[in-house]
Amino acid sequence: MSSESSFDIVSKVDMQELVNAITQAEREIETRFDFKGSKSSIKLEKEVLVVASDDEYKLASVIDILQSKMVKRGVPIKNLEYGKVEPASAATVRQRITLKQGIEQDISKKINILIRDSKLKVKSQIQGDQIRVTGKSRDDLQAVMTLLRGADLQIELQFTNYR
Repeated sequence: MSSESSFDIVSKVDMQELVNAITQAEREIETRFDFKGSKSSIKLEKEVLVVASDDEYKLASVIDILQSKMVKRGVPIKNLEYGKVEPASAATVRQRITLKQGIEQDISKKINILIRDSKLKVKSQIQGDQIRVTGKSRDDLQAVMTLLRGADLQIELQFTNYR
């Protein structure tokens, strides 16, 4: 039983769940009394969410509704990068929210350093926008997962391909 076990560390947003969360948020906005007659909308354009509303207060409410629906559906809100609020046509405001997919190089290096400093008997290597962690002991791999869940990183991590 000296075979190596491994898993991948990735950071992805499930697009189908995101679409479902957007649909639920739009449905709630349509039925809420405080949004009657407002021009609030949420659109998904590839990797960017465009949220528009009448004023900044309603825009913040729309984003709050969207975030609550995303959390309920298991979509990580840590992977959202908010742009600045900008004026749009017909006296409305909008905000662009960029979705972060994959692990950036500097965060990958931080994760590698965290794993190396933990003194666990595992190896980690960066493979594009994900990290592969291998080790002989599954307990060590579980310890790495626990360590990374507790670490204060700017993105949400998922652990896949656990073998």
